[in-house]
Amino acid sequence: MRVLEWRYGDQLDWRLVLIGLTERAEQYVERGYTPLRSALGYASRFRRYGMPFAPEPRARVIGTGRACRAVAAARILSPGSERAVFRALQFAWFTTTLLLDEDTAIREAITGLRGIDAAAIVGALDRDDVVEAYERDRAEARTAAGSPTEFQGKSAATDGPVRYTAPSVIFDSGETRLEAGGFQPVEAYDVVIANLDPTLRREPSPETPEPLLERFPLGLTTQEVAACLAVGNEPPDRPSAESALLELVAGGKARRSPLGDDAIWASA
Repeated sequence: MRVLEWRYGDQLDWRLVLIGLTERAEQYVERGYTPLRSALGYASRFRRYGMPFAPEPRARVIGTGRACRAVAAARILSPGSERAVFRALQFAWFTTTLLLDEDTAIREAITGLRGIDAAAIVGALDRDDVVEAYERDRAEARTAAGSPTEFQGKSAATDGPVRYTAPSVIFDSGETRLEAGGFQPVEAYDVVIANLDPTLRREPSPETPEPLLERFPLGLTTQEVAACLAVGNEPPDRPSAESALLELVAGGKARRSPLGDDAIWASA
């Protein structure tokens, strides 16, 4: 997502749709999930993608629905803030042991975000308009039957209807709709965009991380910086990206905030 945002900026209009995997933690327990199994999954299955993790078992299994409602509440209370709230909840999910189906934990995870009233968001979680917005998202996410995403084996049906899996990206332009279901390499998204509108302005990779930190004021992980610096189909060079970031920190141009087993880098 950061690579696409860098390349195309505000030429793309994003809309976040929440899947809402489970309303109750018991749904995961019934499927055999345990705190240890979740922690091991983060460490063994997802760490290879380079995002921050702190794989420590939680006190119990947690459901996802209430945290998803917080994102829907942010969208209603302060349109445009929902992606920042979603990102903060993602980081809290994978780098803390907060029980993010509890209101106090949700508020802690999103407190401190600039321009966002964490208490107001938590206070709105049970409002009718928030619940309705969340349920609309859930219903939309469960319309993958017969889609290219299902054809490619990137869908799931854990609770009945065939649903899109995260992070499915659907591109619409006029009457044309193209899908990149489930996890895909960034080149897949780029090919879709190129076929939808080859007249777009496409920003090349910067030579240093400094322009990236200026573009993304909420900060970037090391892997996000490495991905944005990669040229063409070259794989992200994480060690080189980290070295370049440390040079910026040493020069007083950037700051490093530890997060999980990585860090968030932002302009100083």
